[in-house]
Amino acid sequence: MHDDTSLTVGRVKRVLEERIRPAIHSAAVPLTVEAHELPGEPVSAAEGLSLEYTPARVGEAWGPAWGTTWFRLSGRVPAEWAGRRVEALIDLGFDVNMTGFQCEALAYRHDGTPVKSLNPRNQWLPIAEIAAGDEPVELYLEAASNPVLLDYHPFLPTREGDILTASKERLYRARRMDLAVFEPEVFELALDLEVLFELQAELAPTSPRRMRILQALDDALDELDLQRIVETAPDARARLVEVLEAPADASAHRISAIGHAHIDSAWLWPVRETIRKVARTSSSMTALLEEQPEFQYGMSSAQQYAWLKEHRPEVFARVTSAIAEGRFLPLGGMWVESDTVMPTGESLVRQFSYGQRFFEREFGIRSKGVWLPDSFGYSPALPQLMRRAGFEWFFTQKISWNQQNVFPHHTFLWEGIDGSQMFTHFPPMDTYNSQLSGMEVAKAARQFKENRVATRSIAPVGWGDGGGGTTREMVGRAQRMNDLEGSARVEWEHPDAFFEAARAELTHPAVWVGELYLELHRGTLTSQHGTKSRHRWAEHALIEAELWATTDAVRSGAAYPQGELDELWQQVLLHEFHDILPGTSIAWVHREAVAVLDDVIVRAKAISDAARRSLAGEGDRALVFSPASVAGPAPLGATTAATSADSVTLDVSGSDLVLENSLVRVTISAEGLIVSAVDRATGREAVAAGSAANLLQLHQDFPNMWDAWDIDRYYRNRVTDLRSVVGISSRLVDGVAEVVIERAFSESTLTQTLSLAPGERTLRIVNDIDWRETEKLLKLAFPLDLQAAHTEAETQFGFQSRVTHTNTSWEAAKFETSMHRFVLVREADFGVALVNDSIYGYDTTRDVDGDAVTTTVRLSLLRAPRFPDPDTDHGRHVITTGMVIGAGPAEATRAGIELNAPATVLHGGRDVAPLVSVEGDGIVVSGVKLADDGTGDVVVRVYESLGRRVTGSLAVNFAHREVREVTLIEDPLDDARLGGELKLRPFEVRTLRIAR
Repeated sequence: MHDDTSLTVGRVKRVLEERIRPAIHSAAVPLTVEAHELPGEPVSAAEGLSLEYTPARVGEAWGPAWGTTWFRLSGRVPAEWAGRRVEALIDLGFDVNMTGFQCEALAYRHDGTPVKSLNPRNQWLPIAEIAAGDEPVELYLEAASNPVLLDYHPFLPTREGDILTASKERLYRARRMDLAVFEPEVFELALDLEVLFELQAELAPTSPRRMRILQALDDALDELDLQRIVETAPDARARLVEVLEAPADASAHRISAIGHAHIDSAWLWPVRETIRKVARTSSSMTALLEEQPEFQYGMSSAQQYAWLKEHRPEVFARVTSAIAEGRFLPLGGMWVESDTVMPTGESLVRQFSYGQRFFEREFGIRSKGVWLPDSFGYSPALPQLMRRAGFEWFFTQKISWNQQNVFPHHTFLWEGIDGSQMFTHFPPMDTYNSQLSGMEVAKAARQFKENRVATRSIAPVGWGDGGGGTTREMVGRAQRMNDLEGSARVEWEHPDAFFEAARAELTHPAVWVGELYLELHRGTLTSQHGTKSRHRWAEHALIEAELWATTDAVRSGAAYPQGELDELWQQVLLHEFHDILPGTSIAWVHREAVAVLDDVIVRAKAISDAARRSLAGEGDRALVFSPASVAGPAPLGATTAATSADSVTLDVSGSDLVLENSLVRVTISAEGLIVSAVDRATGREAVAAGSAANLLQLHQDFPNMWDAWDIDRYYRNRVTDLRSVVGISSRLVDGVAEVVIERAFSESTLTQTLSLAPGERTLRIVNDIDWRETEKLLKLAFPLDLQAAHTEAETQFGFQSRVTHTNTSWEAAKFETSMHRFVLVREADFGVALVNDSIYGYDTTRDVDGDAVTTTVRLSLLRAPRFPDPDTDHGRHVITTGMVIGAGPAEATRAGIELNAPATVLHGGRDVAPLVSVEGDGIVVSGVKLADDGTGDVVVRVYESLGRRVTGSLAVNFAHREVREVTLIEDPLDDARLGGELKLRPFEVRTLRIAR
């Protein structure tokens, strides 16, 4: 007997593609087509249905970039189709490989009822399960002509990413708008063949199971008359029953499938288009839930549900009903699937609090886990924050994208900087857009790292990124693989059930300590500085607005602007989405982000200004309002400015300028570089001998892929030191010594102002840059005379230590890393901190020359990728940095907070006592606000900032009742600690509720 395997494989592929799938729909008749192209932005469904329509036809061009065309389709079901299932087949000009990245539509019935979406992998609409014959059909399509920006060569610069620059040319031509008869037996045969065909490809080449499947496939096709597919499909299916009913092995891997459609809240489309994507996908998924009783679908992001409620209430009603039935599952408990590296701790707390409050208010549920499949690495502060917000599990898969090192676990405990641990799972099929293909299912079983001690993993199933979701074909695959020999077992299951079962069988999971660093997408720490800077400033403006509004409410009885603060926080949280804050969206998204965040800043500052004016009263005393808990004459309050006894001198020494106060002495060369920075108390020199700090360096920056996302290691091979000076000048301004340096390089110009104030050990460096580069990366280098084993970079509520060596591939991969307000480099008794007000990326290198060790830290200031925004960050940027000479963790923390939360001077008549104050080295107050529940209680969040145990206290300076610890999202704790005593572990976060 000959081995005819290759002949069988080729036969199945051709018959399936050329004969069976085209026969899933048999008889067809065209629909009458009318259209209305909107001249501007989208309209509501009610408006769309009432438009005036004019005749149109299949084949004519429709839809300029970012436009909306409403189609009205009408016809009658032929009388001879009575008793058959009838569907509409709509091809708007789709490319089946681009689901979510091109044209798509939401269909409505004539009464405004949403039907489902149309996209390249979902081109049908239900008309009649059992047709009566001769019934009228009327459908309306809200069709979006979104341009294809991520094509087969995906990284070509394009102007199509902004409606202001996009072409007006019509992009699409509809190919089909018909009524057709759906043939269920042919559909099922296609799935039978597909599942078995993909399964056999994953089995051992000569295994008995594979041979029997191949024989069954041949037998089935022998029964099939290619000219009578519909009539002979049942006979073909009968020959596959035996191999399809063979049960799975007892030891087969178990896959918990959950319907999914990862919908980026903005990316290669603007926010307004995401709103419609959510409506389209949700309509399709609620329709699929109605047809498939075993199917379950999960969607994250409270923001997306809120959009449905506001913009598509008819879709929201269907979603709410499905949630009540336990079939449509709100996941993640966050406002959006945010970046977790760059937001402040307070922002991450609000992601959880606004997300969970929305789910509870609208649906009466809370999420048990955090669902973040696609964020670009995960902060080591996150495990504590998730636990203290009440979550039980964490899900992601992005670390499977690592360039260099394969992550060693799929189900494990993740331990953060404070020692908190979170039960975590990565799906071993390495995707959040599973199609439940045989390859994916086999890969999950084969790759699962915990196979020795555990049996199960998750599969998020559906088209994603641009939405689309699960298809009926995917549901059919799951049905066949529920109990199929040679395959993992697939079952639709809530992630909560998966995690409960996984925890029960994995009683001693492995532990991963520290950040989940993504060895990819390192450029996201720097791309789109315009968005990043506004976001940082908006975060701090809102935290300060809460402080002063709370103080005013308690001290003066003023109304607390809860509604406005909620609105502003939700705008900030939206823009923390993992393709907005990281700078990887189209120009339209970032243009709008800057405008929205600028508005947030203005309004938050107005709240602060009004509260401060109310608190200060009338008078001419210069009052210093300090929002920082570790700095200023009256932290978290206001008092008359103190006069510094210190002074600063500005001298010329040869061609150098010397700035000096009682703490530090800084020497600046004629090139505008820092050639010496001395801590006067110890005499320690911070700048490495023979080197110069404040050195701007320009690199060529053209990664292999993912322009806005990636910085590849080889960028270091080409660098230009920017030493040329257009002009340099110095001056004393109100007792502050300033040196102003002007530079011109390549296509850009830069003015630096270096300043030293009395009593400060921070040399402040304001970089005012007119950035006009293309595919360049600008760094600011500080070679330090420090033999440092680690850098310590601020993260949420603490800092993370990273080694400065590259002993292993894991360390070598971290050639660009993240910080918040500071990065600290130190020996046991001396260090230097670099602080900033709006950047996140830095790199560290060590150089040894004889006995001298130099640790160089370089801050990443700006990038200039061309995709997806061809003009990324062109224009003016002001980036403030600082060099803190003679710093440890306390000084670094203080300087970072001072730079980002500066004091405000206001004339008034009275001091303002802080509502609360803390005692204890390293204890920082991160936020003061009124409770979310409207009771008027005061909520104070504190954390230990230095990485050590501390005992301290919280003093409450207003009439109050008990002080009780609560969760991060202000839920009561069963074991709540009472009173103002604070005993904190390293980097511990505590939330205290003070009853009034």
